[in-house]
Amino acid sequence: MDNGTVVASVPKAARRKRGRPAEVLALNPGAGRLLGIEFARRAVRVAAMDAAHEIAGTAGVQHGPDTPWQTRIDLAWQLADGLTDGTLRSGTVNGIGVGTVGPVGPPDRRSPWAPPHDTVAALVRERFGSQVLIDNNTRLAALAETICGAAVGRQNVLYLRLSHDVGGGLVVAGALHRGAHGNSGRFGHITVDPDGAPCECGGTGCLETVASIEAVLDACRVAGCAVADVPELVAALESGDRSAHAVLAQVGGHVGRVLADVCHALGPDVIVLGGELVEAGPALMEPIERKLNANLARRSCGRPRVLPAALGDTGTALGAIALLQQQSSLAPTG
Repeated sequence: MDNGTVVASVPKAARRKRGRPAEVLALNPGAGRLLGIEFARRAVRVAAMDAAHEIAGTAGVQHGPDTPWQTRIDLAWQLADGLTDGTLRSGTVNGIGVGTVGPVGPPDRRSPWAPPHDTVAALVRERFGSQVLIDNNTRLAALAETICGAAVGRQNVLYLRLSHDVGGGLVVAGALHRGAHGNSGRFGHITVDPDGAPCECGGTGCLETVASIEAVLDACRVAGCAVADVPELVAALESGDRSAHAVLAQVGGHVGRVLADVCHALGPDVIVLGGELVEAGPALMEPIERKLNANLARRSCGRPRVLPAALGDTGTALGAIALLQQQSSLAPTG
């Protein structure tokens, strides 16, 4: 009650009785909020949870890939302020979870795609006046899909996002797996073609060089299907364009083979596929499952289910809130 998290009220009926009126205690939805923020390459997304552990709302905005970090943080503030009815100020947020691109490990490790993650956390902490936990964006999406998305109730989940880059996350025995140096889940940098295209990671023929959005669109153009973005690709698939279907079948084969290899090592219950390319639907999902099942060991005791992600663009921001709940005393105990 001192910090406003719990409020007391006296019902009208109690006020008419003799003696000290009974008080009703309730959580104050306007206090003790948790925020989840995703800083993607081309967007900022925010989710807010109130003191009753209800999601108050989600919001996002697109920006250019070269947008300065201070501008991105200002965008996150504006989105969060809108979700909290314009009352966002120091003291009303109990914690902020942040998802960003690239490995998140020891502070002295630097990502080629972003400033040092301790710097990002410091900038967010300064702007919002709250404690900050930071992790990789796709790993947080994996956590969210396990807690409140497609894989609810599962303890061992493999998540793969097919977007402008290709990454993923692992939930093992119900806990997010990061690896010793924050590199866990970088499935996009598993080699699928040793003679393939160079990858920005320094490797050659990585999954990302064939299954990222740009790689798929480029392959479609080479095959004679000129598409500028994912919606145009989906339209071409729906119209029955054979070139587009052939490209997606090849991409699905690469993805399915990588997933089979990872399954042999980790044995997940469920595989969740997210990212914009999943909008291609059966044209991508079916060849992925075919290649996955063809490459899994015949004597495997069980085969993982393959499901599309349920949370869409909000997955990382919701996973960031889940991270706060798991790693702090703010987690509900009921």
